[in-house]
Amino acid sequence: MPDNADKASELAGTVKKSKAPAISRAAAIMRLLGKSETPLGLQAIARTLNLVPSTCLYVLRALVDEEFVAFDPDTKRYSLEAGVLTLARHWLRRNQFTDLAQPALNRLSQQFDVTVLGVHIVGLEHIVVVANAQSGNTFQISAQIGSRFPALISATGRCIAAFGDIPDDELEARFRALRWDDPPSFKQWLAQIDTTRQQGFAVDEGNYISGVTVLAAPVWKSRDKLSHALVAIGLGSALQRSGLPELQQTLLASARQLSEQLCGEIHS
Repeated sequence: MPDNADKASELAGTVKKSKAPAISRAAAIMRLLGKSETPLGLQAIARTLNLVPSTCLYVLRALVDEEFVAFDPDTKRYSLEAGVLTLARHWLRRNQFTDLAQPALNRLSQQFDVTVLGVHIVGLEHIVVVANAQSGNTFQISAQIGSRFPALISATGRCIAAFGDIPDDELEARFRALRWDDPPSFKQWLAQIDTTRQQGFAVDEGNYISGVTVLAAPVWKSRDKLSHALVAIGLGSALQRSGLPELQQTLLASARQLSEQLCGEIHS
């Protein structure tokens, strides 16, 4: 998983490049507070996001007024407020994929003893976890609902690259910015993308996280829009023993069924 320094740098970079800085600052502050295990003070927030403290304070006060952020006058620290749950609840209520995917995630997790995620693809920037089912084994991965990851990382990234009609020069530029435990070469990655395109699903065997195998199968909302993916995660050695080929085919079949439900036909 990306470390805290990487996350902070990403948030600060997003604010710096934004064409709507006020909105970007507010979003970055809420994401930072959402990722923090403890409430944060003004100086810590401003320093992490490379904001002028007075500007940061102005945004924080606006977020407190809108009930998206809470301020503790005793500790002088900020945390997320319950108002964000209202937005999340409304989005989840309208999100057909989550309701359709959850039973499939539960079945896959129980049958193969793996962690299974349903992720929403946000262009070439990020994927967001919108549904999950945790396995009962001792291996767990930090991928709660709302977690964000770079779009082109791991097995899901290979699916996005394989079915997204993205020029190789843009793929290479984005590939160079990815962080892996055991990174493939760009040539190897392109070959893996071709394999993904041919077999309909992607496999990451220890590249993203050492010793961990990640499988991903694409889900289509329409014939030309790759909108989601199903992702299965487990220890590589355990998956080899429990039947990796069967998991691959079951994951792919589940993704195709979801595609059929979402857009009326299986994407081929």
